[in-house]
Amino acid sequence: METLKKELEKLSEERLLSMIHLAHLPKHVAIIMDGNGRWAAQRHLPRIAGHREGILAVQEVVTAAREVGIEYLTLYAFSNENWNRPTMEVSQLMRLLGFYLKKELDSLMENKVRLVAIGQIDRLPKPVIRLLQTVEEKTRHNRGMTLVLALSYSGRADLINAVRRVVDAVQKKTILLKDLSEETFSDYLHTQAIPDPDLMIRTSGEIRISNFFLWQLAYTELYFTKTLWPDFRRKALLMALLDYQNRERRFGQVAPKKGVKPKVLHPENFHFRDQKRGV
Repeated sequence: METLKKELEKLSEERLLSMIHLAHLPKHVAIIMDGNGRWAAQRHLPRIAGHREGILAVQEVVTAAREVGIEYLTLYAFSNENWNRPTMEVSQLMRLLGFYLKKELDSLMENKVRLVAIGQIDRLPKPVIRLLQTVEEKTRHNRGMTLVLALSYSGRADLINAVRRVVDAVQKKTILLKDLSEETFSDYLHTQAIPDPDLMIRTSGEIRISNFFLWQLAYTELYFTKTLWPDFRRKALLMALLDYQNRERRFGQVAPKKGVKPKVLHPENFHFRDQKRGV
């Protein structure tokens, strides 16, 4: 896979795009956006500069995901553990979030992107909560793509909250314990109306999921890159999608016989679409 990545890095964005099989895109891509602070430190800048640059990466990746045809894109924007960061940094991050919501509303409407926020939203500053509610309401009928912002989110807290809701439902007899299944349990998570991710991307070189989607990532393909989030742009996303399409997803089943689904091992073996004809 590392050899494949090196080969893909040599290609242009247009070439990479032409290699993607539009019929085999991941329906839901989730991203752990990591590396803003290190990006700033490498340039001897304050951490907030990395977060500002990270906003530009968000804008470009959201646009690229929508254009290529991703149906759901989840961005792990602020974890429950991030509240432990210095008060000044948290305050700056909340202001940046508010700025993004205000600035991007027109673009979300124009491109028919629906915004959904998940997590312990009540912990956010009240002005940010009001902005989130406004944007969610105004975009709720958009069907171009669903952008999910995981804010003050914790995978463990999500599971505990789901268990509490299940217990409450059982006590109220709105569900029988014997009827509880993986599918019905999923209905009590923050992501109850969102399909599990097909592909999870983490930037910055860290190889862990950091309390993100502990239930939802059970059969998700994981993609780790050393690229810091502010540098993760359109080309980086296309490379991750191509890597995903080079994998064989079996979901615990036996692999198909040879010749049924050939593996793509080199860029030369990818099918190239004619961009002018759009096929």
